[in-house]
Amino acid sequence: MLGAADQKDARAAWLLGNLWYDKRQYELAEACWERAVAADPDFPAAWRCLALVRYNKRHDAAGALAAMERAYALDESDARILMELDQLHRKLGSSAQERLDRLQAHRAQVERRDDLVLSEITLLNDLGRYAEAKEKLDAHRFHPWEGGEGKVPEQYQRCRVGLALLAMTESRYTDAISLLEECLVYPEHLGEGKLYGAQEQDFYYYLGCAWMGAGDLERARACWEQASQGDLKPVPALYYNDAKPERIYYQGLALVSLGRTAEAEAKFRMLLEYGEAHRDDEVVMDYFAVSLPDLAVWDEDLKTRNVAHCDQMISLGRTGLALCAPANYNKG
Repeated sequence: MLGAADQKDARAAWLLGNLWYDKRQYELAEACWERAVAADPDFPAAWRCLALVRYNKRHDAAGALAAMERAYALDESDARILMELDQLHRKLGSSAQERLDRLQAHRAQVERRDDLVLSEITLLNDLGRYAEAKEKLDAHRFHPWEGGEGKVPEQYQRCRVGLALLAMTESRYTDAISLLEECLVYPEHLGEGKLYGAQEQDFYYYLGCAWMGAGDLERARACWEQASQGDLKPVPALYYNDAKPERIYYQGLALVSLGRTAEAEAKFRMLLEYGEAHRDDEVVMDYFAVSLPDLAVWDEDLKTRNVAHCDQMISLGRTGLALCAPANYNKG
């Protein structure tokens, strides 16, 4: 049993560590937090801080995870630590089912934070459980938060597209059209409105497919014309309102559906060439810009993210070009 003096020392060491970390004296901060947990092993805030310095500055992922697991085990009422623990598991490649099981085992904490509710919904979508994701999302009122821009609408649309595609495989084209049209309207409970110039090429492309399935060629063509609009260009994946590669891909698919193959090929080639040209770029985040895509708790490996982003462009570009000229295209 710790005496009062030892517990006071733990908190003093923790606070001093916070000061050193703020001043970028990371070794001194880590030493203070190590002293804090030595004096009081049941001090969750100090374990949480140790996790941060281990992951962000020591690049010790296993040590960071052990510290975060200890921090949350000591106080399972702390919804913020649960959020940060889930983010760390995501970065370390834990399975969607494992992460979902953890969140659903702590229902009361999840319901206290919009970002945790959204994490659960995202995992349901990842697992193809679109109806459950839709039900949960539609029942929750979200509020704006820094780093959350665009994320709630994305999952709102994602579950509807998933359900619409399922409906089309079952020839339920009216249901598919209704679901896809919902993607174009942002209801109030999402906590944010639609940006001017929102990129909706995928929704209009699929609407065209649904109308085609329903036997209305005129409406199908009108949707594909809408999907083909917009001067979208590939960009690094840094901010949530940047053009996403898949939007350019669906723009190309719409052009293919309209018989405008040369224009479609130009879109797909643009994706391929950008991905190949920028895959090895050194990407730097502009912290004076707005709309960073995440709450910055764990440091991001921007080079790894850029490689994945460019690989996605290369794959989409090659797939699209193969559709345009399957007999002639050299996949490389």
